[in-house]
Amino acid sequence: MTQKLAKRWLGFVQEHATIYDDDIVPGSMILAIGDAPQSHVNLSHPEEVFYEYLARIANHLTVLRPENRPLKMLHLGAGALTLARWASVIYPSSTHVAVDIERELLDFVLTHLPLPLGCELSPIVADARSVLAEQLSDEKFDVIVLDIFSGPEAPEHLTTAGYYAELKNSLTNDGLLFVNIGDDPPLDFTCSQVEAARSSFETVMLSSSPEMFTKRFPGNMILTASSQAFHEDQILQCQAAGPFPSEVRHAMDLDGFCKP
Repeated sequence: MTQKLAKRWLGFVQEHATIYDDDIVPGSMILAIGDAPQSHVNLSHPEEVFYEYLARIANHLTVLRPENRPLKMLHLGAGALTLARWASVIYPSSTHVAVDIERELLDFVLTHLPLPLGCELSPIVADARSVLAEQLSDEKFDVIVLDIFSGPEAPEHLTTAGYYAELKNSLTNDGLLFVNIGDDPPLDFTCSQVEAARSSFETVMLSSSPEMFTKRFPGNMILTASSQAFHEDQILQCQAAGPFPSEVRHAMDLDGFCKP
């Protein structure tokens, strides 16, 4: 039976956060906010990413950045810092900045889910948009992960073309943006984000399980954007990397998906 280990009241969202053992994966913990599981961390093997949408981001990144060099990563929406932990193993000596508007959450996670040795991370309590113009105005990142969206209920100022322009400005020339988009049928919000990203980025691709592209199911889709063009073989490798089943759309295929 799952044992609740820790609980913390989150003043911004007015919910309790809890961290408890995962009964399925030994050595793993789950962070939940309210009654909804939010993040999964394998403390014994941080290089293993259990949740599908996070694994999809991790797999895309290893395809698009295969060289084993340190990365400078910005995590907008901290969660349990799963990808920062993963990157500390896959891209040793990387540096991370984690931003969350919920002050208690960052402290709660760092207290009860200690980071792996060698994971260099700086936490910031701030809004995910204002932080780019204020605390991080002089910074450029190799990778930005935006993990805040939850369909039309997402904060509007984090969904506009102007915000994507600011995200692009915070990336290096060959930097990568990953956006986790949760949405419900008919996925109009997802398509609005594709359009907003395309206003600033040269390449935009969308990935998920094939059923999501039918627009008949709720779930998560990963938007990947870059100012550089991706080679066709890179896109095919992203699809082949999984998690399975996996489908990736870009260019004209993505145009077709987002048409009414």
